[in-house]
Amino acid sequence: MELILAIALFAFSSGITPGPNNIMLMTSGVNFGIKPSLPHLAGICIGFPCMVLAIGLGLSAIFQSYPILHLLIKYVGITYLLYLAWLIANSSSKMEGKQTSRPLSFIQAAAFQWVNPKGWIMAVGAVATFTQIDQPLTPQVITIACVFLSVAFPCALVWLGFGVALKRLLKNQRQQQIFNISMALLLVLSIIPMIAPN
Repeated sequence: MELILAIALFAFSSGITPGPNNIMLMTSGVNFGIKPSLPHLAGICIGFPCMVLAIGLGLSAIFQSYPILHLLIKYVGITYLLYLAWLIANSSSKMEGKQTSRPLSFIQAAAFQWVNPKGWIMAVGAVATFTQIDQPLTPQVITIACVFLSVAFPCALVWLGFGVALKRLLKNQRQQQIFNISMALLLVLSIIPMIAPN
């Protein structure tokens, strides 16, 4: 029970803090509201525990054997985050009477976990910290993934709800455009740890 509580605290502290997923969820809440953003939210909350399972059950060994694959995912992630930042900065809203963009789908949000730098740090950190080499690995990794699954939804809902509440403060199209550009810049800033030398 103590181990599950420790994993839950780790999952909560890493899941509630700002990062690409939370920035995009808050932006989706501002631009699209709760209901259209739910597939995006579910993709994050289910996609990340699936990534924990894959990493914990052997993918990390593949990356150690073939570091070029990890490097490739890193650069794909940087490129994709820049593309998402561009979409966010240029997204329109219902304030204009039309909407030219839409929130991420379930599949897009789940797939994004594989190029999310904060996601990799969280997943690898959780598996390394909360597994013991002298015990069967599979049940331990499943436990970690299940705890992340249960904690992810409340954390993600907080950020989506914050975005919806923030929308009430954005009284006109210009304010919303400034918000979108600010969120795009934050997303770009989140890339810096990926490109900084180790």
